Amino acid sequence: MTGLIRNSGLSLIAIAILGGCANSESLVAAQKQEKHTKVQAELTAPPKVGADLTLNQIMANPDWMGILAKGAYWSDDSQSIYFARQAHGAPIKNHYRQNVSGGEATQLKLEQLHGADQESGVFDKNKNRKAYIYQGNLFVKELATGQIIQLTRQNDNVDGVRFLTNGDIAFWQGSTVYRIHQDSGMFEQLASIKMDVKPKAVEAPASYIAKQQHRLIQYVAMQQANAKKREEYGNELSKLDPTIAAKAWYLGDKEKVSDLSLSPDGNFVLLSLIDKDYSWRSEHDIMPNYLGKDGYVDAVPARARVAEDNPPGERLVLLDLQNHSSTDITIEGLEGFDEDVLAEVKSENAKLAGETYKSERTPRKIQLMQDWGWSQSAIQWQESANRVAIMLEAVDNKDRWIATLDLKKGAMKTQHRLHDEAWVNYNFNQFGWLPDTNNLYYLSEETGYSHIYIKQEGKQPEPLTQGKFVVSDITLGPKAQFIYYKANKQHPGIDNVYRVSVKTGKDEQLTQWDGQLDYTLSPDGNSLLLSASRRTEPEELYIQPIGGAIKKLTSYTSDAFKEYQWQAPEVVAVPSTHGADDVYARVYLPQGYDESRSEKYPAVIFNHGAGYLQNAHYGFSGYFREFMFHNLLTQKGYVVLDMDYRGSKGYGRDWRTAVYRNMGHPEVEDLKDGVSWMAANANVDAGKVGTYGGSYGGFLTFMALFTEPELFQAGAALRPVTDWAHYNAPYTSNILNTPDVDGIAYERSSPIEHAQGLQKPLLIMSGVLDDNVFFQDSVRLVQRLIELEKPMFETAIYPVEPHGFKQPSSWLDEYRRIYKLFEQELK
Repeated sequence: MTGLIRNSGLSLIAIAILGGCANSESLVAAQKQEKHTKVQAELTAPPKVGADLTLNQIMANPDWMGILAKGAYWSDDSQSIYFARQAHGAPIKNHYRQNVSGGEATQLKLEQLHGADQESGVFDKNKNRKAYIYQGNLFVKELATGQIIQLTRQNDNVDGVRFLTNGDIAFWQGSTVYRIHQDSGMFEQLASIKMDVKPKAVEAPASYIAKQQHRLIQYVAMQQANAKKREEYGNELSKLDPTIAAKAWYLGDKEKVSDLSLSPDGNFVLLSLIDKDYSWRSEHDIMPNYLGKDGYVDAVPARARVAEDNPPGERLVLLDLQNHSSTDITIEGLEGFDEDVLAEVKSENAKLAGETYKSERTPRKIQLMQDWGWSQSAIQWQESANRVAIMLEAVDNKDRWIATLDLKKGAMKTQHRLHDEAWVNYNFNQFGWLPDTNNLYYLSEETGYSHIYIKQEGKQPEPLTQGKFVVSDITLGPKAQFIYYKANKQHPGIDNVYRVSVKTGKDEQLTQWDGQLDYTLSPDGNSLLLSASRRTEPEELYIQPIGGAIKKLTSYTSDAFKEYQWQAPEVVAVPSTHGADDVYARVYLPQGYDESRSEKYPAVIFNHGAGYLQNAHYGFSGYFREFMFHNLLTQKGYVVLDMDYRGSKGYGRDWRTAVYRNMGHPEVEDLKDGVSWMAANANVDAGKVGTYGGSYGGFLTFMALFTEPELFQAGAALRPVTDWAHYNAPYTSNILNTPDVDGIAYERSSPIEHAQGLQKPLLIMSGVLDDNVFFQDSVRLVQRLIELEKPMFETAIYPVEPHGFKQPSSWLDEYRRIYKLFEQELK
C-alpha cells in the first residue's frame, strides 16, 4: 500500500477521498495513518551521515548500513559460494550464489532452492553422493553429474539421514528409522520405537473366577486357545519370514526420546531418553503481551526459572536391531560418576544455616553434551570400525566425559575426563574420530586455554596446540592430514586461521588478518571462505586459497556507511590492581582530544552483554548501534571505554571462571580500574563518569551503582537481570550452581539483594515481551527501590520489544533517554 501511494504521488488522505471515504471519521483516520507513515519513514530512511552524528541517524533501520551476506557456505564442487541476505524486519531471506572466480552474485528463485547445494548433508564412503534434507524432505545428489533425486515428498519432516557402510541410505522421522536399499530400492522400516508400555501377550487365566469361566464356558476357552495360536503363529512368522518388518520396540511410558543415532552398519540404534514430563517451562511461566492482536492480554509461554527448573538428566539405551534386544547403558564407566563434587559448596551453605552437611557418594545426573555453538552430534561413530564415542556432561556442570561404548556389553569406558571446580565451558567441545583409526581428536580447556588433543587407545592424550591463546572452530581436512582451526595467537582481539599436521604436529598460519573472522574450509581442502571484519568495517566475504592471496568476494556495506570517517577505537590493556591480568578495553577519544587541557573530560563506560562475550577486539562489533553511539559521544566531548571485564570470552578458563559464585564483584573491580586508567591516561574527570549496558551489561550497571555508589555518577540498565534466581538454568546454574544448593552465591550476586546501596541517578529500561530477561525482573526491582524510598531512579518500558529490540523507534527512544541522562549528570 505504501509503495503504491509513493509511486502515484497521492497522499493517504487523497486516496481516502477518491475511494469514497469523505466522511470526517475516515478523513481523521487517514490523517492519523499519514502521520504515522511519515514518522516511520523518518526513522527507517537511510540517514545522511554528516560531520555530526544524530541519534535519529544511528538508531534508524540498520539497512542503511548495508544488507550483509550471512550464513555463507561452499558449494559441493568448491567453485562457488551460497549465502543469504535479509533486510531488517523482513519475514524471509533472499538466497544467492556467487562464483569464486568473481562477478555478481545471482539471486536464487524459489524453485531453485531445493537444488542449491545445501550447507548440511552427509556423504557416502567414497564421497560420490550427498544426502541432505530440504524443507523436511530427503534428497540425494550425485556429485559427479549434479543429478538430484528426491526420495520423500510428505508433510512429516525427516529428522536425520546417514549413509550406511554398504551405500544404503537410512533416515529417521521421530522415533522411526527407515532404510532404502540401493540395489532394489526397497523401503524398509529398521526400527519403530514406541515410548509406551508393551501390549500384553495372550495370558492364561490366573484368578479363580477366570479359571472357572474357562473351565465351564466352552466358547470362552475356544477364544482363548485361538488367540494363543494366532499369537504363536505371528511370532514364528516374524522370525522366519524375511519380508516382514521387525517388531516395534516398547520402551515404557515414563520417558521420551531426546536423541537418536544409528550405527554405520545399520545394526544398532543408540538412544538418549529423558523424563517425558520434563519441559522447558512450568505451567505458570507466562509472559503477558499487553498488545495482543485481538485487543486482549495474551499469555505467552515463557521458560522456567533456575530456581524451579530441575533437569532430570538423560538415560542411554542401546538397541541391537539384529537380535532385537535392548541394553540399558550404565554410567559406572564414567570416572567420578558418583563423586559429591559440590560437597564444599553444600557445607558452606549448611554452615550458614546452622546445619552440618554430610557428604555421600551417589550417582550424578548425566546428559549428552549440550554445546551452545557446535553443529555436530554428541554421539560420534567411527565409520569403518563401527565404534562409537559419546560426549556427556554432568547436570551439575562440573564434568565432561568422552567415553567409548562396548556395543556387546553396553558398558562405557572413559577416554577423557575434563573436570572443572567452577564449570565446564559450554563452548570448545568439538570432537571426533580420525578416519580408519581408533584415535580421537577433541578440544579441551584443561590447561586453562582451549587446545586440540589427540587420544590414542590406551595412551595419554597428546596436545597438538599449546600456549596462552584460545583455539576454536576445528575442522578435519578432507584427507585427515591436517586439523584446521581458528585462534587468537597474535592478540586476544585478533583472529587468524591455522592448521596443524596430525602426524608431525607442525603448525602453520594460513591467514594474515588484522581483525576478527570466521572461516569454512572448501570441500576440496584447497581454499578458505572467510567472513571477516575490522573495527570500522562490517563483515564481508573473502576467499583465500591455501598459500595464496586473499580476495574480497562481497561488498554489501553501503557507501553512506563507508564514506563516514568513523573513529576506530584503540584496544588497550588496563592494568589490574585486583590481582587479575590486564583488562583489555576499547577506548574512544573525544574529537579534538587534548591530553593537556585544563578542563577534564567526562566519560562513559559501556558494559557488554552476555557476560561470556568478547567486545574489546579488532573486528567490527556486534554492538553496531553502540559503536555509532560511542562515536556520537566523542563528538559531544566524552571519552568512552568498553571493557572485557572478568568473565569475558577470549582470555582463557581462569578469566572465564573468575566470576564463579561471585557475579558482579570482580567485574566491578575491573570497572574501577577502568575509571582510574581513564583518569591517568585520557584526562578524564573521575567524578564525571557514567555507565550503561544491556542484559548482563544492565546487571553490571546495577551492581556498580549498588555496591560502589561513588564510582559512577549515573547509570542506565537496559533489559537487565535483577535476580539470578529468575534467570534460566542452562546459563545461571553453570556460574552460581542452583539456588537450592547455593543460596549464598545467588544472594551475593543478585542486584536486588544490594539495591539499598543506590545513591546516584539510575535509568531502567525493559521490553515487556522479553522472554530472555523477564520484564518481571525490572518490576520486582522497581518495587524494591520504592520500598527502600529511593527517589533517584526512572523507568521506561517498551511494550512490543523482546530482549533484542526490533523497532527503530524503540532504539531511538531508548538512546535518547540514555544520552539525556549523561548530559544531565556528567556535564
